[in-house]
Amino acid sequence: MNTTTNSTTAVQIILPGLVEPQGLQVTRRPLPAPGPGQAMVRVEASGVSFAEQQMRRGKYYDQPPFPFVPGYDLVGTVTATGSGVDEALIGRRVAALTKTGGWSSHIILDAADLIPVPSALDPAEAETFVVNGITAWQMLHRMAKVKRGQTILVHGANGGVGSTLVQLARAAGIRVIGSASARNAAVVEALGATPVDYRGDVAQQVRALAPEGVDAVFDHVGGPGIVDSFELLAPHGTLVAYGTASTKNDEGNSRLPVLKLFAQLMLWNTLPNKRNAHFYNIWAGKRNLTRFRNHLNEDLGKVLDLLADGTLRAQVAARIPLSQAAQALELAESGTVTGKVVIVPDTQP
Repeated sequence: MNTTTNSTTAVQIILPGLVEPQGLQVTRRPLPAPGPGQAMVRVEASGVSFAEQQMRRGKYYDQPPFPFVPGYDLVGTVTATGSGVDEALIGRRVAALTKTGGWSSHIILDAADLIPVPSALDPAEAETFVVNGITAWQMLHRMAKVKRGQTILVHGANGGVGSTLVQLARAAGIRVIGSASARNAAVVEALGATPVDYRGDVAQQVRALAPEGVDAVFDHVGGPGIVDSFELLAPHGTLVAYGTASTKNDEGNSRLPVLKLFAQLMLWNTLPNKRNAHFYNIWAGKRNLTRFRNHLNEDLGKVLDLLADGTLRAQVAARIPLSQAAQALELAESGTVTGKVVIVPDTQP
């Protein structure tokens, strides 16, 4: 065992309730030494994802009660370990899916949940591929099982998950049509996709490019447009829904849009149309914890290898210090950036 007996003071960002981004609070609190099976991680990068944007509105499907520390994923370095954890882990760079807690200078996690990150990678660049990379890889290769030479439609192709999906698909020899705003068309094209303007008639534009339909659609938008996504599928095609972004500002029960989407997907799967519809939830496999962790390690490992060899390009929209997390969230919500806003340590602790 190699651990510390003294506590570490962690700087944390608190989401106190239903507030605007400027309502986030910066706090300090002591963290104890890691316990059995645990490790302390000094956070070097944590992302600002759509999940945090939903959580501050109280709209994320299974968020914890307020107040809590946001932060869905992170990259950092292990600084201490508890009993039963290999001391060789200390000093290693790792990634973790946390759902909450990542917007902190230090965090204590189960060592079994830590995923190795090549030390040569820039922490912020690697961070953009943690939840985004795992999500994109699993949807493309485990759920839709798209093959080389097939064609897919990616909604929000300039966003965090979308841009990762485009790059992974192109690396696998898959043709990509990507929806985005007209001002982001050049970005989508540079990633290797054929852009279509989401403000226009997306279905018409896609049919002009793929008259027989597409082999898979990846849709984070939900809402009425999900019908077009399904109808754009070729025979035996697969729709993968993974969010309801179009309803983020709707009033009422935060679970209702997701439940409606589930019901629609289930209905489509009962029809004799030879097409498939699924909802992707990164946490769905956690019922078998060992397999869940193995898949995370395997899938993120493949994604980070592609980043390390230059096949993937990180889309870091901005690097903003932890103490300015409010500005980071505000920027992410502005809709003016390409890629992912990343929270990094303050230069002065």
